[in-house]
Amino acid sequence: MIRRRREPIAFSFRAVLYVLYGLPLLWIVLTSLKSQGDVLSSQASIVFHPTLDAYRAAIADPALGAAVRQSAIVAIGTTAVCLAFATPAAYALARTRSAIVVPALTLLVVLQMVPQTANLIPLFWLLSKWGLLDTTFGLVLADAAMFLPWAILLLRPFFGQIPTAIEEAARVDGASTIRTFRSVALPLARNGILTVSSVIFLVSWGEFLYGITFMLSPEKYPLSSLIAVQSGAYGADWPAMMAFAVVAAVPVLVVYVASLRLLSSGLTMGAVK
Repeated sequence: MIRRRREPIAFSFRAVLYVLYGLPLLWIVLTSLKSQGDVLSSQASIVFHPTLDAYRAAIADPALGAAVRQSAIVAIGTTAVCLAFATPAAYALARTRSAIVVPALTLLVVLQMVPQTANLIPLFWLLSKWGLLDTTFGLVLADAAMFLPWAILLLRPFFGQIPTAIEEAARVDGASTIRTFRSVALPLARNGILTVSSVIFLVSWGEFLYGITFMLSPEKYPLSSLIAVQSGAYGADWPAMMAFAVVAAVPVLVVYVASLRLLSSGLTMGAVK
Protein backbone atom coordinates (compact mmCIF):
# COMPACT_ATOMS: atom_id res chain seq x y z
CA MET A 1 0.00 0.00 0.00
CA ILE A 2 2.82 2.41 0.80
CA ARG A 3 4.39 1.80 -2.59
CA ARG A 4 1.11 2.49 -4.39
CA ARG A 5 0.64 5.76 -2.54
CA ARG A 6 4.08 6.92 -3.60
CA GLU A 7 3.70 6.00 -7.26
CA PRO A 8 1.63 9.09 -8.26
CA ILE A 9 4.24 11.34 -6.66
CA ALA A 10 7.07 9.55 -8.45
CA PHE A 11 5.16 9.68 -11.73
CA SER A 12 4.52 13.42 -11.34
CA PHE A 13 8.16 14.04 -10.52
CA ARG A 14 9.29 12.09 -13.57
CA ALA A 15 6.77 13.94 -15.76
CA VAL A 16 8.16 17.29 -14.61
CA LEU A 17 11.71 16.14 -15.37
CA TYR A 18 10.66 14.90 -18.82
CA VAL A 19 9.13 18.28 -19.59
CA LEU A 20 12.11 20.24 -18.26
CA TYR A 21 14.62 18.21 -20.26
CA GLY A 22 12.43 17.38 -23.24
CA LEU A 23 11.24 20.86 -24.22
CA PRO A 24 14.76 22.28 -24.81
CA LEU A 25 15.64 19.23 -26.92
CA LEU A 26 12.44 19.64 -28.92
CA TRP A 27 13.19 23.33 -29.42
CA ILE A 28 16.70 22.51 -30.67
CA VAL A 29 15.42 19.98 -33.21
CA LEU A 30 12.61 22.26 -34.43
CA THR A 31 14.98 25.23 -34.78
CA SER A 32 17.42 23.14 -36.81
CA LEU A 33 14.61 22.42 -39.28
CA LYS A 34 13.72 26.09 -39.75
CA SER A 35 15.17 28.74 -41.99
CA GLN A 36 16.87 31.78 -40.53
CA GLY A 37 13.86 33.87 -41.55
CA ASP A 38 11.46 31.60 -39.65
CA VAL A 39 13.64 31.79 -36.54
CA LEU A 40 13.87 35.58 -36.61
CA SER A 41 10.23 36.04 -37.50
CA SER A 42 8.21 38.06 -34.99
CA GLN A 43 5.47 35.44 -35.20
CA ALA A 44 7.23 32.49 -33.63
CA SER A 45 5.26 29.32 -34.23
CA ILE A 46 5.70 25.59 -34.35
CA VAL A 47 3.94 25.63 -37.72
CA PHE A 48 6.55 26.21 -40.44
CA HIS A 49 7.93 24.71 -43.60
CA PRO A 50 10.72 22.33 -42.50
CA THR A 51 13.98 22.37 -44.41
CA LEU A 52 17.23 20.41 -44.19
CA ASP A 53 19.39 23.30 -45.43
CA ALA A 54 21.05 23.68 -42.04
CA TYR A 55 22.01 19.99 -41.96
CA ARG A 56 23.30 20.10 -45.54
CA ALA A 57 25.45 23.10 -44.67
CA ALA A 58 26.68 21.48 -41.46
CA ILE A 59 27.63 18.21 -43.15
CA ALA A 60 29.36 20.07 -45.98
CA ASP A 61 31.37 22.13 -43.49
CA PRO A 62 34.85 20.51 -43.11
CA ALA A 63 35.08 21.92 -39.60
CA LEU A 64 32.35 19.53 -38.45
CA GLY A 65 34.28 16.40 -39.38
CA ALA A 66 37.43 17.72 -37.72
CA ALA A 67 35.48 18.63 -34.57
CA VAL A 68 33.78 15.22 -34.40
CA ARG A 69 37.15 13.50 -34.75
CA GLN A 70 38.67 15.77 -32.09
CA SER A 71 35.80 15.15 -29.66
CA ALA A 72 36.07 11.39 -30.18
CA ILE A 73 39.83 11.43 -29.54
CA VAL A 74 39.43 13.57 -26.43
CA ALA A 75 36.55 11.49 -25.04
CA ILE A 76 38.25 8.13 -25.67
CA GLY A 77 41.62 9.39 -24.46
CA THR A 78 40.14 10.91 -21.29
CA THR A 79 38.29 7.68 -20.53
CA ALA A 80 41.42 5.58 -21.05
CA VAL A 81 43.64 7.81 -18.89
CA CYS A 82 41.05 7.99 -16.10
CA LEU A 83 40.56 4.22 -16.00
CA ALA A 84 44.32 3.57 -16.12
CA PHE A 85 44.81 5.53 -12.88
CA ALA A 86 41.41 5.25 -11.19
CA THR A 87 41.09 1.45 -11.36
CA PRO A 88 44.22 0.50 -9.38
CA ALA A 89 43.72 3.45 -7.02
CA ALA A 90 40.12 2.42 -6.27
CA TYR A 91 41.19 -1.20 -5.74
CA ALA A 92 43.95 -0.12 -3.35
CA LEU A 93 41.57 2.06 -1.33
CA ALA A 94 39.04 -0.78 -1.19
CA ARG A 95 41.54 -3.32 0.10
CA THR A 96 43.71 -1.13 2.32
CA ARG A 97 42.93 -1.35 6.03
CA SER A 98 44.88 1.56 7.44
CA ALA A 99 44.32 5.08 8.72
CA ILE A 100 45.30 6.59 5.36
CA VAL A 101 42.03 5.57 3.70
CA VAL A 102 39.82 8.18 5.39
CA PRO A 103 42.15 11.14 4.62
CA ALA A 104 42.53 9.91 1.05
CA LEU A 105 38.78 9.69 0.53
CA THR A 106 38.30 13.09 2.15
CA LEU A 107 40.89 14.59 -0.21
CA LEU A 108 39.10 13.09 -3.21
CA VAL A 109 35.80 14.58 -2.08
CA VAL A 110 37.42 17.98 -1.58
CA LEU A 111 38.98 17.83 -5.04
CA GLN A 112 35.55 17.11 -6.47
CA MET A 113 34.20 20.25 -4.81
CA VAL A 114 36.75 22.57 -6.43
CA PRO A 115 34.99 24.59 -9.18
CA GLN A 116 36.21 23.94 -12.69
CA THR A 117 36.78 27.65 -13.26
CA ALA A 118 39.24 27.74 -10.33
CA ASN A 119 41.54 25.34 -12.21
CA LEU A 120 41.68 27.30 -15.46
CA ILE A 121 44.63 29.60 -14.66
CA PRO A 122 46.84 26.96 -12.92
CA LEU A 123 46.20 24.40 -15.67
CA PHE A 124 46.77 27.00 -18.40
CA TRP A 125 50.13 27.85 -16.81
CA LEU A 126 51.13 24.21 -16.42
CA LEU A 127 50.16 23.22 -19.95
CA SER A 128 51.96 26.26 -21.33
CA LYS A 129 55.08 25.43 -19.33
CA TRP A 130 55.06 21.80 -20.45
CA GLY A 131 54.46 22.70 -24.09
CA LEU A 132 51.05 21.01 -24.10
CA LEU A 133 48.91 24.07 -24.68
CA ASP A 134 46.83 23.86 -27.87
CA THR A 135 47.43 20.10 -28.08
CA THR A 136 44.96 17.24 -27.89
CA PHE A 137 47.10 15.41 -25.33
CA GLY A 138 47.09 18.46 -23.06
CA LEU A 139 43.29 18.68 -23.24
CA VAL A 140 43.02 14.96 -22.46
CA LEU A 141 45.24 15.38 -19.40
CA ALA A 142 43.20 18.35 -18.17
CA ASP A 143 39.89 16.50 -18.55
CA ALA A 144 41.31 13.34 -16.97
CA ALA A 145 42.55 15.30 -13.96
CA MET A 146 39.07 16.74 -13.50
CA PHE A 147 37.25 13.38 -13.68
CA LEU A 148 39.84 11.24 -11.85
CA PRO A 149 38.68 11.85 -8.24
CA TRP A 150 35.08 11.11 -9.17
CA ALA A 151 36.09 7.93 -11.00
CA ILE A 152 38.04 6.65 -7.98
CA LEU A 153 35.15 7.36 -5.60
CA LEU A 154 32.66 5.57 -7.83
CA LEU A 155 34.87 2.56 -8.57
CA ARG A 156 35.88 1.87 -4.97
CA PRO A 157 32.50 0.37 -3.86
CA PHE A 158 32.56 -2.08 -6.77
CA PHE A 159 35.89 -3.48 -5.64
CA GLY A 160 34.72 -3.40 -2.02
CA GLN A 161 31.80 -5.69 -2.87
CA ILE A 162 34.13 -8.44 -4.12
CA PRO A 163 34.51 -11.11 -1.39
CA THR A 164 38.05 -11.21 -0.06
CA ALA A 165 37.82 -14.99 0.14
CA ILE A 166 38.02 -15.21 -3.64
CA GLU A 167 41.26 -13.22 -3.70
CA GLU A 168 42.67 -15.20 -0.80
CA ALA A 169 41.99 -18.42 -2.70
CA ALA A 170 43.88 -17.02 -5.68
CA ARG A 171 46.84 -16.15 -3.47
CA VAL A 172 46.82 -19.64 -2.00
CA ASP A 173 47.13 -20.96 -5.54
CA GLY A 174 50.26 -18.86 -5.96
CA ALA A 175 48.90 -15.75 -7.66
CA SER A 176 50.68 -12.48 -6.89
CA THR A 177 48.87 -9.30 -5.93
CA ILE A 178 49.09 -7.93 -9.47
CA ARG A 179 47.91 -11.25 -10.92
CA THR A 180 45.01 -11.34 -8.45
CA PHE A 181 44.05 -7.80 -9.37
CA ARG A 182 44.23 -8.48 -13.09
CA SER A 183 42.67 -11.95 -13.23
CA VAL A 184 40.19 -11.85 -10.32
CA ALA A 185 39.27 -8.30 -9.29
CA LEU A 186 39.01 -6.72 -12.74
CA PRO A 187 36.60 -9.30 -14.23
CA LEU A 188 34.37 -9.20 -11.15
CA ALA A 189 34.26 -5.38 -11.21
CA ARG A 190 33.57 -5.28 -14.94
CA ASN A 191 30.14 -3.66 -14.58
CA GLY A 192 31.54 -0.86 -12.46
CA ILE A 193 34.39 -0.20 -14.87
CA LEU A 194 31.99 -0.10 -17.83
CA THR A 195 29.66 2.22 -15.92
CA VAL A 196 32.42 4.67 -15.09
CA SER A 197 33.85 4.54 -18.59
CA SER A 198 30.43 5.26 -20.12
CA VAL A 199 29.79 8.26 -17.89
CA ILE A 200 33.29 9.69 -18.43
CA PHE A 201 32.90 9.33 -22.19
CA LEU A 202 29.51 11.06 -22.17
CA VAL A 203 30.68 13.95 -19.99
CA SER A 204 34.03 14.48 -21.72
CA TRP A 205 32.35 14.42 -25.15
CA GLY A 206 30.40 17.55 -24.26
CA GLU A 207 33.02 19.27 -22.08
CA PHE A 208 33.24 22.90 -23.15
CA LEU A 209 35.24 25.11 -20.79
CA TYR A 210 38.60 23.35 -21.04
CA GLY A 211 38.16 22.78 -24.76
CA ILE A 212 37.69 26.43 -25.66
CA THR A 213 40.34 27.63 -23.15
CA PHE A 214 43.24 25.26 -23.78
CA MET A 215 42.75 24.84 -27.54
CA LEU A 216 43.90 28.11 -29.09
CA SER A 217 43.45 27.12 -32.73
CA PRO A 218 39.83 27.07 -33.97
CA GLU A 219 40.58 24.14 -36.30
CA LYS A 220 41.39 22.04 -33.22
CA TYR A 221 38.16 22.81 -31.38
CA PRO A 222 36.01 19.91 -30.19
CA LEU A 223 32.31 19.90 -31.04
CA SER A 224 31.18 21.80 -27.95
CA SER A 225 33.56 24.67 -28.71
CA LEU A 226 32.72 24.65 -32.41
CA ILE A 227 29.03 25.10 -31.60
CA ALA A 228 29.81 28.07 -29.37
CA VAL A 229 31.75 29.95 -32.04
CA GLN A 230 28.81 29.75 -34.46
CA SER A 231 27.59 32.93 -32.78
CA GLY A 232 29.59 35.77 -34.34
CA ALA A 233 29.75 39.53 -34.09
CA TYR A 234 26.92 39.92 -36.59
CA GLY A 235 24.52 37.58 -34.85
CA ALA A 236 23.94 33.86 -34.68
CA ASP A 237 22.92 31.49 -37.44
CA TRP A 238 20.45 29.67 -35.22
CA PRO A 239 19.49 26.83 -37.61
CA ALA A 240 23.16 26.05 -38.29
CA MET A 241 23.99 26.17 -34.59
CA MET A 242 21.11 23.85 -33.71
CA ALA A 243 22.03 21.48 -36.56
CA PHE A 244 25.56 21.25 -35.13
CA ALA A 245 24.03 20.58 -31.70
CA VAL A 246 21.83 17.77 -33.04
CA VAL A 247 24.77 16.15 -34.83
CA ALA A 248 26.86 16.43 -31.67
CA ALA A 249 24.10 14.79 -29.63
CA VAL A 250 23.78 11.71 -31.86
CA PRO A 251 26.89 9.86 -30.54
CA VAL A 252 25.89 10.71 -26.98
CA LEU A 253 22.41 9.34 -27.58
CA VAL A 254 23.80 6.13 -29.10
CA VAL A 255 26.19 5.53 -26.18
CA TYR A 256 23.48 6.37 -23.64
CA VAL A 257 20.91 4.02 -25.16
CA ALA A 258 23.48 1.23 -25.51
CA SER A 259 24.54 1.54 -21.87
CA LEU A 260 21.21 2.57 -20.30
CA ARG A 261 20.63 -0.68 -18.42
CA LEU A 262 24.27 -0.84 -17.38
CA LEU A 263 24.22 2.75 -16.10
CA SER A 264 20.99 2.34 -14.13
CA SER A 265 22.19 -0.84 -12.41
CA GLY A 266 25.83 0.12 -12.11
CA LEU A 267 25.30 3.52 -10.53
CA THR A 268 22.86 1.99 -8.03
CA MET A 269 25.35 -0.73 -7.11
CA GLY A 270 28.12 1.82 -6.73
CA ALA A 271 26.02 3.81 -4.29
CA VAL A 272 25.33 0.91 -1.93
CA LYS A 273 28.36 1.35 0.26
